[in-house]
Amino acid sequence: MIHNTPRLDLDRRTFLASLSALAGTAAAAQLPVDRGNAAPPPKGGGYPFRLGVASGDISSTGAVLWTRLVPELFEPGGGMPRRKVPVQWQVSTNESFRGIVRSGSAWALPELAHSVHVEVDGLQPDREWFYRFRYRGDVSPVGRTRTAPAASASGGALAFAFASCQAWGDGYYPSYRHMAEEDLDLVLHLGDYVYEGGIGANGGYRKTPVPAVLRDAPRDVERWRMQYALYKSDEELQRAHARFPFMVTWDDHEMQNDYANTRSQYEGDISALRAAAYQAWYEHQPVRRPSRSATSPVIYRRLQWGSLAQLDLVDGRQYRDVPPCGWGEAPACEAAYDPSVTMLGRAQERWLYDGLRASRAQWNILGNNVMLARLDHDGPAGDRLWHDAWDGFPAARKRLTDTWTSAGVSNPVAVTGDWHSTFVNDIRADFDAPDSPTVGTEFVGTSISSNGDGAVYGPYYGPMIPFNPHIRFFDGDRRGYMRCRVDDAQMRVDFQTVTTVSTPDAPESTFASWVVEDGRPGAVRV
Repeated sequence: MIHNTPRLDLDRRTFLASLSALAGTAAAAQLPVDRGNAAPPPKGGGYPFRLGVASGDISSTGAVLWTRLVPELFEPGGGMPRRKVPVQWQVSTNESFRGIVRSGSAWALPELAHSVHVEVDGLQPDREWFYRFRYRGDVSPVGRTRTAPAASASGGALAFAFASCQAWGDGYYPSYRHMAEEDLDLVLHLGDYVYEGGIGANGGYRKTPVPAVLRDAPRDVERWRMQYALYKSDEELQRAHARFPFMVTWDDHEMQNDYANTRSQYEGDISALRAAAYQAWYEHQPVRRPSRSATSPVIYRRLQWGSLAQLDLVDGRQYRDVPPCGWGEAPACEAAYDPSVTMLGRAQERWLYDGLRASRAQWNILGNNVMLARLDHDGPAGDRLWHDAWDGFPAARKRLTDTWTSAGVSNPVAVTGDWHSTFVNDIRADFDAPDSPTVGTEFVGTSISSNGDGAVYGPYYGPMIPFNPHIRFFDGDRRGYMRCRVDDAQMRVDFQTVTTVSTPDAPESTFASWVVEDGRPGAVRV
């Protein structure tokens, strides 16, 4: 139970007003600092950079640099004074900071949990940079980021990893320890960065005692901040963030299981809960200040990696309709084929499809939070599907595949999170016509920690795979991440697995690898 913390019992009008207020507050944090304003110390004088540093939202000329001042992880206010404080930042060409190219100060505001989002621009394309922060006498860990190649740059390669689903109580994060040792340009995090439940007294699978304040599930912004503080205090996660820039989107557990827009199968209207959860997400991720329409923050992003690749990262939760055929597993129904039914929302669909039509990239990679391919649960005689995925939105999926084909999109590949399992899928032009051509490829990554070491989804999904000949590979019971390398000739994807999540230093190996060749949709195991 959190004492002396106001709950966000908001109606929808207040919820919408809070979105606009947060946008203005985030913009204010970017204003120049008045250096005559002395910074007060944190209460107790504790080290303020306990959640490390991160970077993200990179471009060919810049990046977002993130940190949060929080000397006390599980106190309301994080142990900081309830006033804005200045934080200095530096960007250098080397780790010794003898080649500083950009520096300045930014406000850390109590309204945003004293988080800092510095939007650095004017950097040279296609090179690495080092950054750090200073608050009073304390200096943050050093982070490494990089800029993308210029849009006109040809050739080269892109190395990235994608990950998702990291329930803290289900295990440690040894995959991030190994990921940080890779030579990567970028990490895509495809959702379920945190989970919405309370934390058991012994820390679940980690068997680590946690404060009583974490026992109840987050319902207001202060408690959500503590949830992020718990997760981001993990040393292996901090190591990966400091080593690589991240591109991040959310899925459902950053707010509530299987929700759609502001509707929940459990509670009905969840606008107030969503406002709190979304604000805490922004405060703890290396993203640009939220661009907001009248009703929602815009988090979908596009990254151009020279002429080699275009990465489109989508938000598959905030704008989706309630699944017309029912929540979760249910029979297919005609209502889902209504052209008005949307997974991404009309504005995001236009953004995505306009960007795909205009793309001249050799590879077009879709960062996606739930499975795109069909997963028939009961074979030819049945019609049971999982409607929280794209299977619940077949008309919307067909609009995507139609765009791929009609626009001649080069080498479309979806990379997906959510399933705590690994799938390699051919994407058909029309999954209702099983003989329709393969027009794209999908790689679904397993979880970092969710489900622990248990054999859960192998026994569940395994019997379904023969009903789905477009599924080239399935594994339901290993934890890890996907390592990808894209060049002119191919995209290679390696399934990196760890032996256990019961310890942070578990060994890793490559369990399986696939290649998608330029101009040939569908993956081949190598």
